Amino acid sequence: MAQIPFGLLGVILLLVYFFSSAVRILREYERAVIFRLGRLIPIKGPGLIILWPVLDKFVKVDLRIVTFDVPAQDIITKDNISVKVNAVVYFRVIDPSKAVTAVEDFHYATSQISQTTLRSVLGQSQLDDLLAKRDELNAELQKIIDEQTEPWGIKVSAVEVKNVDLPLEMQRAIAKQAEAERERRAKVIHAEGEFQASQKLADAAHIISSQPSALQLRFLQTLTEIATEKNSTIVLPIPLDLIEPFLKKMKKEAE
Repeated sequence: MAQIPFGLLGVILLLVYFFSSAVRILREYERAVIFRLGRLIPIKGPGLIILWPVLDKFVKVDLRIVTFDVPAQDIITKDNISVKVNAVVYFRVIDPSKAVTAVEDFHYATSQISQTTLRSVLGQSQLDDLLAKRDELNAELQKIIDEQTEPWGIKVSAVEVKNVDLPLEMQRAIAKQAEAERERRAKVIHAEGEFQASQKLADAAHIISSQPSALQLRFLQTLTEIATEKNSTIVLPIPLDLIEPFLKKMKKEAE
């Protein structure tokens, strides 16, 4: 069996090392930021890329949306109420070259700028705005963080405030306020109902007074309603038309 010459074996080993070091396969959502002798060259990927061993150094960057939680921050609102607030941030890399060369660690930098912005923006808001105007605050946070991370090649697509933890004393105060508000609404609704009922009664009285027969029918209906009750005393309304002739006769005799 013929032996492989030592020189040929060295060449084979060199080729194996070259291909193992030079050939890289990147997925569809990955890009390679390559430095050749320390200088940045055009971005490569996805698919098969070739690197020069020793000469090239590369950093693989993921272009998918990254989600991270902003830790709970102690915040004092504009109306001097201490709360704990946490949030979630969605961002992605849109310029791999800037994400590698403009900032040392874009994940850490984005996390820190999100925490400071969260404290700054929510600290300028009142508690009622923090609880009721969540969408407006989310939009403002997203805009500010995106403006600060844009030079790093980072696009912040959304920021969502997740939880607002209130002290127990403030929770009880808010519960009392909500209860008082419900009582106020109930009284207003009751007063509006009384007002509408009085209007309807006034309209009905006006119609009945203009029609004597309608008044007589109302008397008869009242008798019907009294008869259905188990009462020992029955009050019988007598129309004035029946006793009016007697009243006139008594008046003439008195004159």
